Amino acid sequence: MSVHVLDMQTGLPSVGVEVELERRQPGGRWERIGSGVTNHDGRIEALYPQTQPLEQGEYRVTFQTGAWYQQQHVDAFYPVVQLVLRVDGRLPHYHVPLLLSPFGYTTYRGS
Repeated sequence: MSVHVLDMQTGLPSVGVEVELERRQPGGRWERIGSGVTNHDGRIEALYPQTQPLEQGEYRVTFQTGAWYQQQHVDAFYPVVQLVLRVDGRLPHYHVPLLLSPFGYTTYRGS
């Protein structure tokens, strides 16, 4: 599983965004399985552990957008962007792009 964060206001990659990946366990508890910080291109290529096959289930990706915007000296409405997604097992890799602005965001299942 990979992520890509872009700043819609500047059209540039969002470098240095902290991201966490969790998987929902039986009973509803979330277990942290990966984390990282976006690179010079706004990407984390392997948020899911590369040594393990991607399992079916529900995953939560949390982007620490407030801390990133604070580093940019920009006030932002969403301090955290949290996405819950379902992995059905049909694909070996999932890509989650996040397009940011200080007062909104959009996402989709990438390739």
